[in-house]
Amino acid sequence: MSMVFHKIKSIGLAGDSVLIAQFEDGICKTYDVRQMVESFPDFAKLIEDKDLFRKVHVEGSGFGIVWNDDFDLSCNEIWENGTVVPTPFDNLIAMSDATELWGLNESTLRKAISYGKLKVGYDVCNYGKQWVVTRSAMLREYGYPHNLEEDGYWNSEVIAAEMEPEYGKE
Repeated sequence: MSMVFHKIKSIGLAGDSVLIAQFEDGICKTYDVRQMVESFPDFAKLIEDKDLFRKVHVEGSGFGIVWNDDFDLSCNEIWENGTVVPTPFDNLIAMSDATELWGLNESTLRKAISYGKLKVGYDVCNYGKQWVVTRSAMLREYGYPHNLEEDGYWNSEVIAAEMEPEYGKE
């Protein structure tokens, strides 16, 4: 079985000891660093030193977050032990991220738009130079992402609950 990494796209602060991570698939999770203190007492320094805590940033490739040479967390620690946070952007994925997740060429999605398979203003939209696509449209047209196992947020119950009705059905 291969290891699935849920890469972090951005990290922010949501409280004195709480982080909010946005993953490349659009999911946001909060993570309270206090849960690390029991297993790793040195993590208490992060909570005590607010300036250090605010220095958190995503490690270059998204496989974790870093404060300094002494403190870091893996992307999967936050994924597995964080709490999903609903946001207005939950169902949106950058077109570039969608092509990577589903293993598609960007031209495939552009053709799907031009042929009406993905509806502009409903399935896809552009903001300046950035195109976004709904996760539910990608699931409807292309199934599960190729490089993610069916887990937690991608399970069939969650997907069924958020899928919009198909076009042309009454």
